[in-house]
Amino acid sequence: MSLDRKIERALISVTDKTGVVDFARALVETFGVEIISTGGTAAAIEAAGIPVTPIEEFTGFPEMMDGRVKTLHPLVHGGLLARRDLPAHMAEAEEHGIRLIDLVVVNLYEFEKTVAAPDVTFADAIEHIDIGGPSMLRSAAKNADAVTVVMDPEDYPVILAEMADHAGATTLDTRRILQYKVYTRTAAYDGAISNWLSGQLLAAGNLPQDRGLTGMALSEVVPVDPESEETRREVLEGMAVNAEEWRAEPASFMTVPLMKQQDLRYGENPHQTASFYRTPGASEHSLVNARQLQGKELSYNNLLDTDAAWGLVREFAEPACVILKHQNPCGSAVAKDVTEAYDRAFACDPKSAFGGIIACNREVPLELVEHFADQNKQFVEVLIAPSYTPEALERLARRTNLRVLATGGIDAPTALEYRSVDGGMLVQTVDRVEEDPASFIVPTKRRPTDAEMADLLFAWRACKGVKSNAILIAKDGAGIGMGPGQPNRVDSALLACSRAEEACGRMGVEAGGFACASDAFFPFRDNVDTLAAHGVTAIIQPGGSKRDNECIAACDEHGIAMVFTGTRHFRH
Repeated sequence: MSLDRKIERALISVTDKTGVVDFARALVETFGVEIISTGGTAAAIEAAGIPVTPIEEFTGFPEMMDGRVKTLHPLVHGGLLARRDLPAHMAEAEEHGIRLIDLVVVNLYEFEKTVAAPDVTFADAIEHIDIGGPSMLRSAAKNADAVTVVMDPEDYPVILAEMADHAGATTLDTRRILQYKVYTRTAAYDGAISNWLSGQLLAAGNLPQDRGLTGMALSEVVPVDPESEETRREVLEGMAVNAEEWRAEPASFMTVPLMKQQDLRYGENPHQTASFYRTPGASEHSLVNARQLQGKELSYNNLLDTDAAWGLVREFAEPACVILKHQNPCGSAVAKDVTEAYDRAFACDPKSAFGGIIACNREVPLELVEHFADQNKQFVEVLIAPSYTPEALERLARRTNLRVLATGGIDAPTALEYRSVDGGMLVQTVDRVEEDPASFIVPTKRRPTDAEMADLLFAWRACKGVKSNAILIAKDGAGIGMGPGQPNRVDSALLACSRAEEACGRMGVEAGGFACASDAFFPFRDNVDTLAAHGVTAIIQPGGSKRDNECIAACDEHGIAMVFTGTRHFRH
């Protein structure tokens, strides 16, 4: 039952104090609302000369335990939850001296921001878990038939305008929208806490996620010296997030809290609406944390391609450059410096590089900018790198539409990736090339030379960024031929080889002596025969086909050295 009664009493307790003093002043001076408030919020309101009742005066109970207990009181939650349409509720409220609260203005401790800091301690993170705030929000939202609940400063003008139009009251339609916003926010907030705690435990131990902790010894969660309770406690209190070590059996239930980063102009196509969201705990130097230094707003497709390019260039320890177009690296190279790496990546496929994304894993100097902007006159959608020299930024500023992103460094990607399907979500650990070359097997009669092995290792990393079925041809540390996304691997091989031969012609180097990487095993020997016919002398692939022996025999016939990695790197 909707009760659009005049707002007479408001409880205000906010972390984000944007606009709250002006809002409180309007409530008091325009509508005669009584203000109850807590701690720093009450101090800010009082300092502005606005009448305010401190929470301890309202409840008759002091704030205590460093503010952990201040609003968790029957006089607060009774005032929020009492149903105005039930005489029994009203009688109980009167009997116990419970005064009704009609408006709650609350936003939460910044837990997500706190745990995003690389040096956050376990103890500090725990202190930033809000208890009273979510409790008040949930109580007020449950009783939205009569209570207005506001947590977003941008909603203050809306509430004041509606009160002006409805004799100091709000409408049920508005309260229902605010109710929805509250439970969406508290669900995301709890999800952020759950995911962070899960990451802490998994990084330290490997939390069993599909059985309860009842009867479980602490050492089962944190496997340390079983005779030292103090040590175990120190580990629990000081655990650091390590995305690379997140390896565990998937949980039965998962919450993925998402916070809107920005609205986008449109999605993949102009008729699709889209937004960009961030997940709590994103790695420090991920795309979502990059600073845009200049240029137009990033589009949906820009973000997808930039993420793919940045994810791939981070695989290389040497100075590297990736030029990516439509989710595929049309140019990739390593070199002694990042400018040379760009030059070699551009030479792989200048035609496809037009309108692409450039990703570098080193600071971008002026020379690199001059090469793509002045020498090659390359149109670039996005440039992403850890940093830029002042001279490079000055030159880049002349291309006002070019989106320039600085990540501030390089780190491992966030541990999990999510992809939506109709009605559900696919979740997996992020694919990284982490295989130890010492574990590789060479099943052919001929072993790769040192030069071939260097190209094979480069190709193996670069191939991970190509859509499967993926074939990548490398020569001298550059990905000169790419065969992406074909329905059969032979077609991918033919496409990669033809592009490699074209690249050699443009570069003025002899075709052949190619190293080839395949993201998955060869199902038939025809792949080897095709590659051999186009000058491939060394192959790296996972192995594991029923016909591996036929492929090995084909390699031996053609004098090709082949390496088995034992790991597949599909990218759909």
